[in-house]
Amino acid sequence: MNASVNAADLSQTFPLTPRSMPHVLLSLIRNPLDALPPEVFTEPVVFTKVGGKLRVYLTDPELIYQALVRNSDALGKGEDVRRVLGPALGNGILTSDGAHWKWQRQSVAGAFRHEKLLELQPAMIAAAGRRRDLWLADKNGPIDLCPEMMRTTFDIIVGTMMSGGDGIDVDKVERNITNYLKPTGWKFALGLLGLPEWMPHPGKEKARSAVAFLRATLGAVIAERRRSGEERSDLVSMLLGAADPETGRQMNDEEVIDNLMTFITAGHETTALGLAWTFHLLARHPDCQARLFEEITTVTGGGPLLGEHVARLTYARQVFSEAMRLYPPAPIISRAVVREFTIGAHTIPAGTIIYVPIYAVHRHADLWEEPQLFDPDRFEPETARNRHRYAFMPFGAGPRVCIGNAFAMMEAVAILAVLLQTFRVTGSNEPSPKPVMKVTLRPMHPLTLNLIER
Repeated sequence: MNASVNAADLSQTFPLTPRSMPHVLLSLIRNPLDALPPEVFTEPVVFTKVGGKLRVYLTDPELIYQALVRNSDALGKGEDVRRVLGPALGNGILTSDGAHWKWQRQSVAGAFRHEKLLELQPAMIAAAGRRRDLWLADKNGPIDLCPEMMRTTFDIIVGTMMSGGDGIDVDKVERNITNYLKPTGWKFALGLLGLPEWMPHPGKEKARSAVAFLRATLGAVIAERRRSGEERSDLVSMLLGAADPETGRQMNDEEVIDNLMTFITAGHETTALGLAWTFHLLARHPDCQARLFEEITTVTGGGPLLGEHVARLTYARQVFSEAMRLYPPAPIISRAVVREFTIGAHTIPAGTIIYVPIYAVHRHADLWEEPQLFDPDRFEPETARNRHRYAFMPFGAGPRVCIGNAFAMMEAVAILAVLLQTFRVTGSNEPSPKPVMKVTLRPMHPLTLNLIER
């Protein structure tokens, strides 16, 4: 097929699934998960045509591999990502393409080497301990998991990546991140219609103010670091000293802010949401919680959690993985096809939008037995080894897989272990809140639970 295939030929070339534009637009505004074609939960690939573009949804792990790994150089981040995340994250590692993306990723890779992460474990454990102590001091009833976990992971990422953050107002940062993400459904919908970015929509001014605050906050940190000339073993110093290996060019302040914004917003939010859903599920599955208590006690010998214990908490990793299967923090990957390529029996023309609906892949009827059931044993090491690598991808896939995935897993296990050494969690028997995509996967209603001191 020629890359210049026109829209009129699409229905003859691809088995298109009909979509209603009004339904898609309303769903994008309210909850982009509802805009997914229902067929993505049962079929390996779904073709649609919306907004004059061919849109391909891949849920078969082998097709995902062929697209995101074997043909990664034929894909760009695309307009959706630039429009929704660009105002906050600029042209940083999450939003850029090509050589600019590559040298930025190389610049920060050292911060996520295994030996570096091991050095950060005490800080992760200490932050979890501070949250435990706050919970012990405040026994005023149910807690709202999302903000509690957001503050905990923010404490960790600022402490480990920014050497404390020089007095950043954590609560104000959290509020502004929420204000920025809340109206993203409108950005998706207006982009689908091809409308200009200056078009007003609900929440736009609040989101713009949030971005200004967040970037100014990080700008002040960078200015102080440049003024002092102090070298620290953290991400800020690494970014300030990074240089493009081909040109020798260093990042300017805006580029440093782009990448700090990426790690501070995307980095801590995804882990926090994964943990919130994990505690919510444990509260509903006391048998799994009891098994986790037993593992933590066995590994730690009943004493405080140490860095050396984290890697041995196998069941804790299984629990967190299963929670991310049901509620992947980043539920959809989108890519724009920049040059024609073939996957399976289909040649995909340039201009196509490819989606990997991770939320659907993780609940796909052909990939998982009883996919709606919470079962951490799915991630027992031998079982996990026999599963296709791209059937489970909470951190993405291919060259652009999340660079902080090992950091996030280590952090999550440490937080679970520290808090569950002290508390048992219980919740209501009401149905779980519906997940809503605001770039990340948040609950429609608060995830509340009760803490019972053990």
